[in-house]
Amino acid sequence: MQVILLERIGRLGQMGDLVNVKDGFARNYLLPQGKALRATEANRKRFESERAQLEARDLELKSEAEGVAGKLDGESFVVIRQAGDNGQLYGSVSTRDIAAAVTEGGFSVERRQVLLDRPIKALGLHEVRISLHGEVEPVVVVNVARSAEEATRQARGEDVTKTLTEEEEDAEEARIAAEKLFEEGPTPEEGEVEEDGEAAAETDAGEDAAS
Repeated sequence: MQVILLERIGRLGQMGDLVNVKDGFARNYLLPQGKALRATEANRKRFESERAQLEARDLELKSEAEGVAGKLDGESFVVIRQAGDNGQLYGSVSTRDIAAAVTEGGFSVERRQVLLDRPIKALGLHEVRISLHGEVEPVVVVNVARSAEEATRQARGEDVTKTLTEEEEDAEEARIAAEKLFEEGPTPEEGEVEEDGEAAAETDAGEDAAS
């Protein structure tokens, strides 16, 4: 579907641009949100007649967005998820999850405003852009952790993924060595070998003398 943009929309274009978009995107988002008009001749004339008013309104919206961005930029939001010892999530964190966390934190954000290239699938601190206006995109930090306590540790800069400590590594090496020794059986001491050899030699000598 071809539409006329009524404001700057991300990578789509500037106000007044004629762009082709998917029908679903136009019907479900651009048109009902008042961000675009169907590119009919009547709407083109309407846009030109209202252009000055639309530009003034856009500047007003941009100013409001910048005010919110000043408070939102750099804020951190915690999302709790289950994950393995290596930090990989059992599932993922989506734009819907992030929008819910930001909204719960006191900022009204829809999932379409969350600019995420792909779902988050690992624990850690993830920077995510939020589109408040076509030219205003503050960055927030999404703290994905397995618990609130773990999120606090991550915020301090700790790596919460499980890794072996030096003591654990030493214990593991000792365990492997013990298993290897058990499989091979005990090795006779050098002295015992020599004593066995001497005893055998004495026995042979006694037998020779008797004969």
